[in-house]
Amino acid sequence: MLKIALGQMEVIPGHPDKNMEKILSMTEDARSQQADIVIFPEMAIPGYFLGDTWEQPAFLQDCEECGQKVIEASQGIIIMFGNIAVDWKKKNNDGRVRKYNAFFTAKNGKLIYPDSMPYPFVIKTLMPNYREFDDTRHFFSLQKLSRELGTTPDQLISPVTLKIKDRRYRVGCLLCEDGWGDDYELTPLGILKHQRSIDFFVNISSSPYTLGKNDKRHRVFGAQAKDTHASLFYINNVGLQNNGKTIYTFDGLSTVYNTEGQVAACCQEYKEELAVVDLEHLGELPPVTFPDEPPIAHIYHALAYGIHHFLENIHMKKVVIGISGGIDSAVAAALYNRVIGPENLLLVNMPSVYNSETTKGLSQKLAENLGCHYAIIPIQESVEHTIRQLESTPIEFLREHTESHLEVSSFVAENIQARDRSARILAGAAAAFGGGFTCNANKAETTVGYSTLYGDQSGFLAALADLWKYQVYELAHYLNDAVYQREVIPQGIIDIVPSAELSENQNVDEGKGDPIKYPYHDHLFRSFVERWQKATPQDILSWYSEGVLEEKIGCEPGLAGKYFPTPADFIADLERWWNLFTGMAIAKRIQAPPILAVSRRAFGFDHREAQNGPYYTRRYKELKEKLLK
Repeated sequence: MLKIALGQMEVIPGHPDKNMEKILSMTEDARSQQADIVIFPEMAIPGYFLGDTWEQPAFLQDCEECGQKVIEASQGIIIMFGNIAVDWKKKNNDGRVRKYNAFFTAKNGKLIYPDSMPYPFVIKTLMPNYREFDDTRHFFSLQKLSRELGTTPDQLISPVTLKIKDRRYRVGCLLCEDGWGDDYELTPLGILKHQRSIDFFVNISSSPYTLGKNDKRHRVFGAQAKDTHASLFYINNVGLQNNGKTIYTFDGLSTVYNTEGQVAACCQEYKEELAVVDLEHLGELPPVTFPDEPPIAHIYHALAYGIHHFLENIHMKKVVIGISGGIDSAVAAALYNRVIGPENLLLVNMPSVYNSETTKGLSQKLAENLGCHYAIIPIQESVEHTIRQLESTPIEFLREHTESHLEVSSFVAENIQARDRSARILAGAAAAFGGGFTCNANKAETTVGYSTLYGDQSGFLAALADLWKYQVYELAHYLNDAVYQREVIPQGIIDIVPSAELSENQNVDEGKGDPIKYPYHDHLFRSFVERWQKATPQDILSWYSEGVLEEKIGCEPGLAGKYFPTPADFIADLERWWNLFTGMAIAKRIQAPPILAVSRRAFGFDHREAQNGPYYTRRYKELKEKLLK
């Protein structure tokens, strides 16, 4: 009987001392349960998303020393864990010291060499360099090492042989991406399968949550276990890590797949847990079934966990939210209220002359339903004062000794209102309340910059900025139905037309609202951002001319014709938003608060972009000319 413990731990990025203590504590727990092996995640000592902290030799030395403490603790138990490995005698391609993303196996105070490896650890072979990952910037891969040694990866990739209770076990050790090799020139798991006899596989990972990833992993890793006739142990961490502009939750869900490809055991999501299983009896365990939850339930769990941990990390206990009577601020309020409690939440309604009695009443009702702190602070007087100051102050052109005055247009007045709410009231209220204030933008608004710099785009965190508008509505229903199990967000907020209420042209009582037609534009904008092969105006116009646009972008059939009666109308709308998406919106996104990621492509480090301005391909121009004729 071989007892294996899955050490699903919270990895605190950049704090190897705390992570080492957690590993040592969980190892003692595993030892008390007579486990033969305890396994911890990838980069369990340093954390994974550390930016250029990897360029600090003192930090690397500290990680090594913490790793040595873990190795010394392996008396009577085998510890498998991820850490940075440093070869101080060699260099990376950037001239800095050689670093490997490594998988260590320790027994009785010593490291066990993989069968054919020149180091006493397994080196990560496949270096993800897409989405949020930047491995090739810092780590030397096994592929590069094989070329340096004049050999090939399949000669170095080899199992780790363990002697336990008078039996030898050959273990296929993989690091995260090494189990997702379909699009690479080689697959470490395939090499191990065809060249070696493997008793079981271990994949240590540091894998952020994104919607749908777990279902795909169950399919892929389950198929690998079944195909190789070897059980597969997947160990992931929980916690929160970031690369500055984008915040990622790590949901854990460490899983054991039996030789039939079924889930034999699984740790809870977002919880530290030590799960102990018996390798020889995995096939006797009933397959684990997962609750049939809608996608929005998983999004809610990720957001609530992310907000809670982010506030803990920045030592913030109180939050101020500006509420307008609209859906975005209402969902943000209900979400934060659930995480931090009504005693730590202050909602502020800031009406101007353009805010209707309808939305003011809905804001009041929301606050009453939540039972939190609430304030009404009108802005009309201060906005008018700012406009008067700007228009009455003489502007002197000193070179020519002439004088003029600024004119505040209706558009500028809208921006003054937005900035007055955020930069003056919310910032001041947050400081007085002892907390921070939120940014409530959704992903559609963020995509095209439908926000005001230093106004409604401000805040310490944009928790909803990776959710399209339709997902915000879904989250509102989920909060009412499943989380609170009562109508916390008033139905009137869900039903009312989305509007910034910054001018007479956005009068909600007259059905006037945002220029974004969310049922269509959510999906158009999503095609710009989240498609793996990102769409451009050329693609959109081609699909439009072929009559397959709605099918390609995933919106309701007939919407393009409903909103845009002629090709000229359609093209004008497309170019309006493309110009903003690739123009001013980039500058706004660069200056926006960090975003809590839940999708396959979040803004920030996950969606890297340069300020190069809009571009239309020659093919697009040909299609446009043809359609307009």
